[in-house]
Amino acid sequence: MGSLIDELQRRETAARAVAEELRGRIAELTEQLAQAEERVSRLVITRQTVDEVLSEAGGDAPPAGPGVTVPPRRSPAIGVVTVPPWRAGLEGSVLPQEYRDLLEVAEDAGRPLRAGQIAAAAGLSTDRGKVETLRAKLKRLAERGWLAEDAGLFALPARNGSSAGEAVKPG
Repeated sequence: MGSLIDELQRRETAARAVAEELRGRIAELTEQLAQAEERVSRLVITRQTVDEVLSEAGGDAPPAGPGVTVPPRRSPAIGVVTVPPWRAGLEGSVLPQEYRDLLEVAEDAGRPLRAGQIAAAAGLSTDRGKVETLRAKLKRLAERGWLAEDAGLFALPARNGSSAGEAVKPG
């Protein structure tokens, strides 16, 4: 019977070794996961900051001082306009995917929505800060003719002979 006990002890030792190795791998993966999540967080914040800066940079620049002329401001990124002004014949496919998704939500709704309602319908976060970032995107789409805004409500504009308030797909 001694050999059976010895065999069980050998198997127990082997199982403990495997468990310890797995614990070490879990600790390593947990550290890698934390680093990856930190990187994602930093990139999200960076993207939001760049989005804010680019949206603010679209306005007129204040004069630099008396007698100093400031050249007209161009696109914030030379040669890049992420949301071009809408014009007849221009399709929504020219927009970045996140903007096309917002137009799709507006089209599916068939009625004007607030930014928070659009966030919820798009499956995005409805936290105040996230909704404000989304509102900036919606305002950008409205400024460039892709959406219509009235008293904080966003909808597709009436186009191509359609009646007011009727959603028309922009492309």
